[in-house]
Amino acid sequence: MYRNGLMPAEAALTTRIEFVVELARRLHEYGTAAPRLEDAINHVAARLGLDCNILSTPTSIVMSFSDRQRPGSLADVTQVVRLSPGEVNLERLCEVDEIADRVIDGQVDLVEGRRRLRDIGALRPSLPANLLLVAAYGVASACVAIILRTAWPAVATAGLIGLATGAIALGAASRPNIAAAFEAICALLATLVATAIAVYLVPIDVRAVVIASLIVLLPGLSLTTAVRELSSQHLISGTARMAGAMAILLKLAFGAVAATQLGALFGWMPPPMPAASVPVWAEWAAVVAAGLAFAAMFRSPGRYYPVVIAAVVLGYGCTRVGGIFVSAPFGVFLGGLMLGAASNVFARVWKRPGALLREPGIILLVPGSVGFRTLSFVLERDVMLGLDTAVTLLTLLIALVAGLLFGDLLVPPRRKL
Repeated sequence: MYRNGLMPAEAALTTRIEFVVELARRLHEYGTAAPRLEDAINHVAARLGLDCNILSTPTSIVMSFSDRQRPGSLADVTQVVRLSPGEVNLERLCEVDEIADRVIDGQVDLVEGRRRLRDIGALRPSLPANLLLVAAYGVASACVAIILRTAWPAVATAGLIGLATGAIALGAASRPNIAAAFEAICALLATLVATAIAVYLVPIDVRAVVIASLIVLLPGLSLTTAVRELSSQHLISGTARMAGAMAILLKLAFGAVAATQLGALFGWMPPPMPAASVPVWAEWAAVVAAGLAFAAMFRSPGRYYPVVIAAVVLGYGCTRVGGIFVSAPFGVFLGGLMLGAASNVFARVWKRPGALLREPGIILLVPGSVGFRTLSFVLERDVMLGLDTAVTLLTLLIALVAGLLFGDLLVPPRRKL
């Protein structure tokens, strides 16, 4: 119960609006997609006695509020919030979700709730957290190289390039001039290093190493979110997010193609790829290790690491089984279906956002690498192969989004996040 004896809907109008605006800002900052953010804000606003019309895009939020106790045809207050595109941070998302629950239940008053939300937004990652993030980049890249069935030298190369990518990412976070060209720089570096190692040290599959080392930067999750937003009629947000994902793919493809041209200028011609690859058992060990790396990259709460790893294994296992017995698109559909249903079950039972399972779980399913190859082929003037790969990209995107939507039908979500 509130210290002042007031229920949430009885507080001052501006106090209620300030809390909802701050909540929307934090949900956006921590990577919540437009449909879930708008549904969550509408739910919270209704519990606080407000009518809210909200429009969320990747770079802004527009909210109009009116008090239900004073019904009228016009909004009382309209707020426009300009934001940078959010990044998934599952630990902060859980904290924000818990604060919203406590405010709605009357355990924390609106002023205190808003203060806690602002405190969460002011937090900055510690040095150990940043070092863990860099290590996660390297582990994730090495694991994806194993999943692509490359040889051990290629795995080591991908891991080293992944570590360098993580270090550049930390530097770009505080330097806007580097951040603007971050993806192109990483793609250029990855391709040059992989090509040089293949020429001078040991033969490796350069294309697979580049894809594995850039897996963290490929906007497969953004592409999937964009298609899902478009399918749910959130057209402005979906179109903007799709354009942002394509811009990232263009920068990555440009960096890789530029590095290839530089290598040709230096006379670097990688030898034929080796036939040897990692053993079969290493693939599943890599999936488990990748789940651990994704949990660190998405900053999941430590107590949920086992659940995140299980979600990654579940999604990848369903995709492999479906791909072997039916087709690759059906495997992606099956993986999305199981992850969508599992995340909703988790949200119902543990009362925490289903994104804890859903976001890391679909990383190995999203077709970001296919989009990267599509633009690479086009920039290399192999247009027909690029178009063929683009059809594959579209098919996999539709299959994944359909799986997630059917997962929501199989187990309807009770929590908005």
